[in-house]
Amino acid sequence: MKDAPAPRRVTGSCHCEAVRFAITTDFPELTTCDCSICVRKNALMVKVHEDEFELLAGGDFLTEYRFHTKTARHFFCRICGIYPFHRKRVTPNFVGINVHCLDGFNPDGIPVRATIGKEMD
Repeated sequence: MKDAPAPRRVTGSCHCEAVRFAITTDFPELTTCDCSICVRKNALMVKVHEDEFELLAGGDFLTEYRFHTKTARHFFCRICGIYPFHRKRVTPNFVGINVHCLDGFNPDGIPVRATIGKEMD
């Protein structure tokens, strides 16, 4: 039996690096979502508890977008337009991280679970 990987700290940023953050996770799975915004931004995410997320720089460069129930909080860099993370709707104490914004991250070998977002009320 294989031991689960130990949680590790990983840093990330938007494209222009104005927004920088760090997460701690063991990457148990990655998720996709079929809601209208996630499909359009082609999001591949890892979910981390808010205690495992740290905004290192650039909070003043973030802009927020909410739609439908206005519960999920999608953040974008107002300089380069990249989506680095969002506060989740169903589990608001968790942050969905865009893994494509993580420094040197390779998602190969991590299971990907498709979530159903477009049918949520």
